[in-house]
Amino acid sequence: MVSEYDRQELVNVIDQVRRELSQRYDLKDSNSELKLDEAELIILTSSDITLNSIQDIIRQKSSKRNLSLKIFDFQDPQSSSGNRLRQVVLFRKGLNQELAKSISKLIRDNIKKVNVSIQGESLRVTSKSKDDLQQVISLLKDHEDEIESPLQYQNYR
Repeated sequence: MVSEYDRQELVNVIDQVRRELSQRYDLKDSNSELKLDEAELIILTSSDITLNSIQDIIRQKSSKRNLSLKIFDFQDPQSSSGNRLRQVVLFRKGLNQELAKSISKLIRDNIKKVNVSIQGESLRVTSKSKDDLQQVISLLKDHEDEIESPLQYQNYR
């Protein structure tokens, strides 16, 4: 199990948001900017209303491109120079140790026949039976709202 996102899809989402910012009547004169870095997105805008609109557009475009909304970690907006707001949006990638331990405990408490090991920012679940692995996947999908990061399942054999 890993927690990743498609970087190119994220870049496409940000490009679509920029295009919509330049075309929408209510956002055209807001002088809003989006700066995309490797691990974060910085939103510069003039007011709370436009900031909320930009966040909504990001969520809509991400949903349409099958990007999980859990990858976005919206930080608190801060005042910036020139009566502007600045908000940093961090991207969640990888499972941190605390989250990996809680997922591992959840799996071990519910399904006894599998072995779970934490390997860096991923979680490896092994079993002799494919049915057990499918039970693990369905268990995690049932508890998906409790897990703060999006999960993908790789190397399933």
